[in-house]
Amino acid sequence: MGGAASSLAGRKVLVVDDEPYIVKILSFKLRLSGMIPLEANGGEEALRLVREESPDLVLLDVSLSRGLTGLDLCRILKENPATSAVPVIMLTARSLASDREQGLALGASAYITKPFSTRSLIQEIEQVLARTV
Repeated sequence: MGGAASSLAGRKVLVVDDEPYIVKILSFKLRLSGMIPLEANGGEEALRLVREESPDLVLLDVSLSRGLTGLDLCRILKENPATSAVPVIMLTARSLASDREQGLALGASAYITKPFSTRSLIQEIEQVLARTV
């Protein structure tokens, strides 16, 4: 994974999930790949961090339990010219084709269902970031 680590080094990735252990695991894996993880447990916190930190990518759970949902947050980010270019990868347990279609229609770059391999997630992040350079 040498190529991936070098192309991902220093890239800021915002992890948004209301399950703290998922946030911690993903942050750990991102850090191992050379990225700088930012953490949010809800949509409002994520929105604030996007504005303050300008992440290179957002990993977003669709089903946030309080406040804004992941779908709401994705729509808000994509409608705002200041944040519309930030790629969003949705991570979710919702695996219906209609859920996937809705996420992609709102502007998500990728839609990954849980459980997922962190290796494949890192590869997806690298591919999405390569398309946005």
